[in-house]
Amino acid sequence: MQKKDCFYLGKIVKKHSFKGEVVIKLDTDEPELYRNLESVFVDLGNNLIPFFITKSSLSKGVMLRVKFEDIDTEQDAEAILKSGIYLPISLLPKLTGNKFYYHEVIGFTVKDSTFGEVGSIININDSAAQPLFEIDRDGTEVFIPMIDDFIQKVDRENKTIEVTTPEGLIDLYLGI
Repeated sequence: MQKKDCFYLGKIVKKHSFKGEVVIKLDTDEPELYRNLESVFVDLGNNLIPFFITKSSLSKGVMLRVKFEDIDTEQDAEAILKSGIYLPISLLPKLTGNKFYYHEVIGFTVKDSTFGEVGSIININDSAAQPLFEIDRDGTEVFIPMIDDFIQKVDRENKTIEVTTPEGLIDLYLGI
């Protein structure tokens, strides 16, 4: 399994017992969906390795306590500490309406209600306080904040996102 075929679920943040149990901090709004997993992929040395779960329990909202098969000691647990946890994209719940996963809209065309066609989404920048659509318009990058009020329609069939941005926002990037 390759990372491009997976989504990031969380990170092993600490050991829980001397019997090899670990705690995974889940990066999700719906931790209950991942309470009874059979297996996950653990990122070890930039390789995704399947690990099978023998026991798990959800605690403190987004913390999943896990006992992996063949991880039986504190030393075993130490070896996988701080590793990322991944699952295949096919396991993501389907979203509808104007909700979407970041990876899902790469390549979509953005159309603004007044400006018209802006360009193609090349990336989602989520390192700022507000996630941004990174859009390529004939070699020029345009950034549009991913604000619910801006996003009018996500059309998965036609791979477009219709937005309404404040007057002049797109012009700033294009020097108009």
